[in-house]
Amino acid sequence: MTSPWQRSARGANLLGADGTLGVTIFEEMTTLALAHGAINLGQGFPDEDGPAVVREAAQAAIAAGANQYAPGKGIADLRLAVAEHQERFYGLTPDPEDEIIITTGATEAIAATLLALVGPGDEVLTFEPFYDSYGAIIALAGATHTTAPLLAPDFQPDLAALETAFTDRTKVVLVNNPHNPTGAVFGTAVLGEIVRLARKHDAVIVTDEVYEHLTFGVAHIPVATLPGAAERTLTISSAGKTFSFTGWKIGWLSGPAELVAAVRTVKQFLTYSSGTPFQGAIATGLRLGDEFYAEIAATLAHKRDILSAGLRAAGLDVYTPAGTYFVNADTAPLGITDSLDLARRLPELVGVAAIPVPVFCHPEGAERTRTLLRFAFCKKVPLLEQAAAQLATLRDRL
Repeated sequence: MTSPWQRSARGANLLGADGTLGVTIFEEMTTLALAHGAINLGQGFPDEDGPAVVREAAQAAIAAGANQYAPGKGIADLRLAVAEHQERFYGLTPDPEDEIIITTGATEAIAATLLALVGPGDEVLTFEPFYDSYGAIIALAGATHTTAPLLAPDFQPDLAALETAFTDRTKVVLVNNPHNPTGAVFGTAVLGEIVRLARKHDAVIVTDEVYEHLTFGVAHIPVATLPGAAERTLTISSAGKTFSFTGWKIGWLSGPAELVAAVRTVKQFLTYSSGTPFQGAIATGLRLGDEFYAEIAATLAHKRDILSAGLRAAGLDVYTPAGTYFVNADTAPLGITDSLDLARRLPELVGVAAIPVPVFCHPEGAERTRTLLRFAFCKKVPLLEQAAAQLATLRDRL
């Protein structure tokens, strides 16, 4: 019998040729990068730490003895800081006592939410391509994973196709915005239609907004700010992407008290709590001034442009992202119709590793995206300049 995990694993390339659980494409690309001494632009994590004041706050908390279990819903100061952040940036006013919980990264928040809200017979709707853990958690919950496509070049959904994707069995619509892996940022029209359809089908909206502060020239709009959305929306974010401390695994979830309580009931049997000294440090980070948030976005936009120039010089079509720290490039202009095959060759060909976008899709979506590669640009500028120069030689090396 095929396990739920194996059924969910097709897109993430988890199965070996014999059907047994194998390595992910991320692990495979990392192994190839190491074998060839290549620059790894596959996995999305920075190669430098975030603000010193946040790091020093964690060190001080450890020295002060904040090293035991935090409360299950998170330390009070971080819950308060999350509430302040939501009001400061978006005008939302969640109650830190019963409308916010702290999680072990956004991944746990998503897992606990889906395990709490859906089961066999329910459908969870995501956009496609989709972040790889979504499919796995949906399958572990026993629910059915349905999708609405995002199409190049702007990776915005067709609203008619989105409406068709909703059914009376849609229990949750999981919205990743800004979107990984495409870098799309959804505007009011798209988000408003999601809210309308969720209300029509009585679905809960779960938003993964971990890249909320990493947008370029466009504003991030939380779904919960739209009319009719707050009472059915759980908003998830985390510290890893904003502050470049991905290893700390500090996330949070906010929304209506009854939905938050349901998630907390599951979360207590996953990690219960985590990262006590890191929680206090992230409270410090969330209270940093506006200049910090403006600077991280501007710095990333510059890095995006460096890498994009190298990809264009390689002869690839580049789809400029409006957010996140990923850029997608199309291999079709080089006559390459299999991005997975090219991804496996890139570390040796030009000394750079990337992730093929089809691994973020079900089979039909994989066919639509079969020529796309995703590159991460959350690296130091000299490394990106080197990667861009090496990528520029691709056409000659093929």
